[in-house]
Amino acid sequence: MASEGQGGDRQRLSRELDAMQKVGIRNLRVLVGAEGSTERLTHIRPILQPEPGVYNDTLLRGLDYFLAELERRQMTAVLYLTNSWEWSGGYGAYLEWAGEGQAPEPSDWQGFVDFHSHFVQNTRAKTLVADHVKRIVSRTNTVTGRPYAESPAIMAWELANEPRAFSRQPAVKEAFLDWARNLAALIKSLDPNHLVTTGSEGLYGCEVDMDLFRRLHTLPEIDYACIHIWPHTWGWMGAFKSPTAEARRANGIDGTEKGFQSACDESQKYIDGACKALEGSGRPIVIEEFGYPRDGYAITRQSTTQWRDAYYAFIFRQMQSHPQIAACNFWGWGGLARPPHDTWQPGDPYTCDPNHEEQGLYSVFSSDKGTLRAVKTAAKALRRAKDKK
Repeated sequence: MASEGQGGDRQRLSRELDAMQKVGIRNLRVLVGAEGSTERLTHIRPILQPEPGVYNDTLLRGLDYFLAELERRQMTAVLYLTNSWEWSGGYGAYLEWAGEGQAPEPSDWQGFVDFHSHFVQNTRAKTLVADHVKRIVSRTNTVTGRPYAESPAIMAWELANEPRAFSRQPAVKEAFLDWARNLAALIKSLDPNHLVTTGSEGLYGCEVDMDLFRRLHTLPEIDYACIHIWPHTWGWMGAFKSPTAEARRANGIDGTEKGFQSACDESQKYIDGACKALEGSGRPIVIEEFGYPRDGYAITRQSTTQWRDAYYAFIFRQMQSHPQIAACNFWGWGGLARPPHDTWQPGDPYTCDPNHEEQGLYSVFSSDKGTLRAVKTAAKALRRAKDKK
């Protein structure tokens, strides 16, 4: 939206940032890495890096503009630099560029996992990511004239969205740790002024190995820990059987009070486990990504959000009951968007939902008064607690 090219809408961007600021949102988590080919229908568009080292300068100038707008509003961003998932290229694109062949689709789950487990062991793929990191972190903003390393709008750099080893083999997990350590050290060498974190989902992003989660987030190069929570995708509301809302209802996936209570119970265990694993480490934890579907798995702006609102309030309360939890980012902001299609098509307005997901399922629209009330209440409570300190 910040660019002057495909998808750009600076007027909407300004209105969205103002609306977020009004309800107390001060920090945004933003992808700075969309790699590879547009041949995949699920790939977000436009693409930042269509070929190794080849960049869409219009998008980069849009990033400059976006950061300048954040600076003007005294807002901040966490910038994540690639992805483990295929919807923005990520691991798969870098492996293809490194000569590993074509990445399987997630529908071939075992093939997908096996292929992507090569990433942390492929020197060429990791070098290409490091080159991308150098390009972005070392950039000077064309709007403000200030190096990114000196931007007050950047709170933190993040290695990737949901980085995984994609293998339970000890050697692969060690390679994963080495990659995280080396990339974080590279970022800090280029920019000593900002925080660095991982982008990890937590236990599920660490091969269900809490020791790996602890080791990852106590690396000297990592400043704070993060976890993601997805009650529906992880089957906490019932079996995850279908990508469509209609089929989920038909299969009995529970979007009512029973599903809500199960989601809260399992989320509590997940959060408690992360806090216990990092107890005494001095590492704050950010619940930097969580989502909950609209009532009945509807996707329209007119649908209700009773259980989502309650779940948001539950997650926000964790900041009060767990001193280690420093902040939350919900997924995500749909704002003014009015999606004309169930899945994203070129030319449609952007929501928070990637184009392979139903547009509106997790989006918080500007008309979602109950959800915005929960966000605003949490933001006020966090500010009061900060003022007391």
